Amino acid sequence: MVLTPRVRAMCGLGALVVLLWAPGSSFGAPSDSFHAGVESLIAEAGKTPDPARLHRLFQLHWDYLLHEFPEFATEVGAAGQNDRWTDRSSAAIARRKADLELPTRALATIDRTKLSPQDALNYDLFRRQAEAQHAGRRFPWELLPLTQLYGIHQGVPQALSEQMPARTAADYEAILSRLRGTPVLVEQTIAAMKEGLRRGVTPPKITLRNVAAQADAILVEDPAASPFLGAFQRMPDTIPADRREALRLEAAKLLKAQALPAFRRLRDFIAIEYVSSCRESLAASALPDGQAWYAYLVAQSTTTRLTPKQIHDIGLAEVKQIRTEMEGIMRATGFAGDLAAFFEVLRTDPRFFFSRPEDLLAGYREIAKRADPEVIRLFGRMPRLPYGVVPMPAHNAASRSAGAYDAGSLAAGRPGSFSANLSAVDTRPKWEMEALVLHEAVPGHHLQIALAQEQPDLPNFRKYGGYEAYGEGWALYAETLGHEMGFYKDPYSHFGALNYQMWRAVRLVVDTGIHAFGWSRQQAIDYFKANSAKPEREIVVEIDRYIVSPGQALAYKIGQRKFQELRERATRELGARFDVRAFHDAVLADGALPLDVLEARTDAWIARRKAAAASN
Repeated sequence: MVLTPRVRAMCGLGALVVLLWAPGSSFGAPSDSFHAGVESLIAEAGKTPDPARLHRLFQLHWDYLLHEFPEFATEVGAAGQNDRWTDRSSAAIARRKADLELPTRALATIDRTKLSPQDALNYDLFRRQAEAQHAGRRFPWELLPLTQLYGIHQGVPQALSEQMPARTAADYEAILSRLRGTPVLVEQTIAAMKEGLRRGVTPPKITLRNVAAQADAILVEDPAASPFLGAFQRMPDTIPADRREALRLEAAKLLKAQALPAFRRLRDFIAIEYVSSCRESLAASALPDGQAWYAYLVAQSTTTRLTPKQIHDIGLAEVKQIRTEMEGIMRATGFAGDLAAFFEVLRTDPRFFFSRPEDLLAGYREIAKRADPEVIRLFGRMPRLPYGVVPMPAHNAASRSAGAYDAGSLAAGRPGSFSANLSAVDTRPKWEMEALVLHEAVPGHHLQIALAQEQPDLPNFRKYGGYEAYGEGWALYAETLGHEMGFYKDPYSHFGALNYQMWRAVRLVVDTGIHAFGWSRQQAIDYFKANSAKPEREIVVEIDRYIVSPGQALAYKIGQRKFQELRERATRELGARFDVRAFHDAVLADGALPLDVLEARTDAWIARRKAAAASN
């Protein structure tokens, strides 16, 4: 999965598109300068060219977002905001919701017909996101700030220890400032959770069973071992020794006096009051206004108008097709039993598992080294930003999937990273490793996200924004490129690649089953287990993920099907002139797009290629 997990861990529900636009959790409290800037921009209608006003709006909004949502500023490498947290008070949330009219008011004064084709696309995407924001403000996103997958108990340690710049004394002073701010952040989070209890807006109780333990895991007294103070264990020698010591002492003091007491209060609230009072129901549709909320999440995740029933049926058909392919690979291994028996062998045979976490990590790194030189045969453009394969933080690994991608930043000097889950190594089969690396690193998330960030002509909201159906659909499509890159030669690895495709097809069935059609948690687990070789522990983690992130898991297969459809169309239309490198460069050229926009622009690219061929 992607979606800048560090920021997501701070924010709560939703993808980066929700991060940028969903009211209550992200759209930054309006500043006087933003108000004044928008009013000035509106007053300039007819006096200043519309293209200039459009880009001024983009910059006003970007500056406003960075100022009011400083964790996101840190994520993208923007300077000046690293010393504070987002204001999550009820007053700040009210300001955000009251100010949702400003971008659309400004857009209404800009004549789209006076824009270049590229700026018309920028206009359309900005307007589309603004309209989604308006549609989503009816839902109380802010009352769901924490689950087993996301929340400040995961995001704060990661931000302080892994993400924030840590090169100068001023960088460390910013970390200290955020440490001082943790009590307020915790109290605001608890207040939101209490209001969620009062209004019946909570995660399902069953999914929260390990959250108190997650919070407890970060309550390490020893400053040298604290997840909050990792940056202080690697202070650069360019900071004078006496200054380094003073900063470390202050950090230890703040840890003991501020951060740990605050997070103990959070842990105690979760363990004593919150979990026991959360809802017994599973479905998003069981929340207030929940049916409409789930429909909204489905539409935002898939960027389509597909209904839950249509998506459910697509999933059933995909599962049936992939099972047939699985059976063929199973026979190729010489296995004589049925698919269920083969699944059990794959789940339990010790030869398919490492016994030590360090060996699992080394295995992922070896696959990444093999993948890196192969991508040049399939892509004309490559990103400058490097990536690494790193261990997932141990304090939250037990409730997360096998891997995740954390976006890097050229501006911040931070590489991208594939975080490998090294917990419970006996549930991390070797046969799924190739597909996972291709998904999370290259040619999947890292290649796509880094290329988008390095596009010089894209406005920032497009460089750093996203659409899950595009991003996750691309990464799932990237898994299939392993056949062209020399992977999946071993039949078990080939089966693993199919199992990953099955995993995402099953999601279409169980996500809609749970949230739209009344499926129980056990029913979803049983369906998953009957159609996938994933170990049961992983299946349980996945089902609980779908329960607390309604609709998000639909993006993968829906997006991948569109990329595959477009490649097949281009191959058919261009015939011998089809160039896979040019095709990949074309579909990645504009950064993340809604699927309908991606299709229209790819069709236009095909038409141009055909016209150029006809004229030669």
